[in-house]
Amino acid sequence: MKKIEFLIFGKNPSILEILIRLVNANEEWHAEGFTDKEFAKEYCANQVLDIVLLSSGIEEECEEEMRFFFNTNQPNIEIIQHYGGGSGLLKCEILEALEQKRKRKIAESQV
Repeated sequence: MKKIEFLIFGKNPSILEILIRLVNANEEWHAEGFTDKEFAKEYCANQVLDIVLLSSGIEEECEEEMRFFFNTNQPNIEIIQHYGGGSGLLKCEILEALEQKRKRKIAESQV
């Protein structure tokens, strides 16, 4: 079975490390994390991603730039803004995004 592919982008290396560990704790998920936007863009350009997780601490202008880049290069990607709140909240946010992605695929296949 194909793993759900994540890109996690944030400015705080300690938080980023925790988020990567939490996502990768699920055997069906795989995450790579970046604090540098150019490295994140390069990774996105070379990988098929399912979810981008934006962590806290990203400046508004940078976040807008990254959202535009991700949506332009991989329009089917789900973008989650995660401000913190523990692993339970993170899991709920991810499951909600996966459900939205599933619903969009169903809707697109019926057109």
